[in-house]
Amino acid sequence: MDKARPLPAYLIQRFHGWRATAWQENKAWYRRLASDGQHPRAMVISCCDSRVHVTSIFGADEGEFFIHRNIANLVPPYTPDGENHGTSAAVEYAVTVLKVAHLVVLGHANCGGVKGCHDMCSGHAPALEEKTSFIGRWMDILRPGYEKLDPAAAETERLTALEKEAVLVSLENLMTFPFVRAAVEAEEMTLHGLWTSTGEGALEHYDPAQHGFVPV
Repeated sequence: MDKARPLPAYLIQRFHGWRATAWQENKAWYRRLASDGQHPRAMVISCCDSRVHVTSIFGADEGEFFIHRNIANLVPPYTPDGENHGTSAAVEYAVTVLKVAHLVVLGHANCGGVKGCHDMCSGHAPALEEKTSFIGRWMDILRPGYEKLDPAAAETERLTALEKEAVLVSLENLMTFPFVRAAVEAEEMTLHGLWTSTGEGALEHYDPAQHGFVPV
């Protein structure tokens, strides 16, 4: 591969800063993590969006979360003979090998992937309708959520509602995985749906008893 280049200087400087401070002061802990393997308590499925910083939101240390990120924090339905195996493989590993106690789907405000789905499903993003669009075919997972939106609501309200539907669709799809359902029904693992707003510093969780998202 002759197109790869060395890291930008600012990233190299940041690495050396981390190694001289955080790593140097806690190297026994880092070495234990490396030698003992990972034993995360929870898996978090979040969006690729650079503004969603899972470890910062929860003040997590290394080794605490098994994190998988994709466009719009979606989980496809269980399709062993189909496609979209990247997310499915991560879920399988977290549940069957790492034995996580919690599986969290974290949605967020101002999600570009969700807006793309909204635009595509409303006929305003023809490029995403093309079979060659990776984003469009991935966002097809969220079409059932779009169909639940109130057509009379304002667009901002519809987008927020669809961001939360992305969490619910993913939770429903997770329960189509036999090993997820088995772990949940055996009370060995719990599912959680969250939605966060970076700008407002807000976090909401889905409460089945209230049929909606409420502040934590």
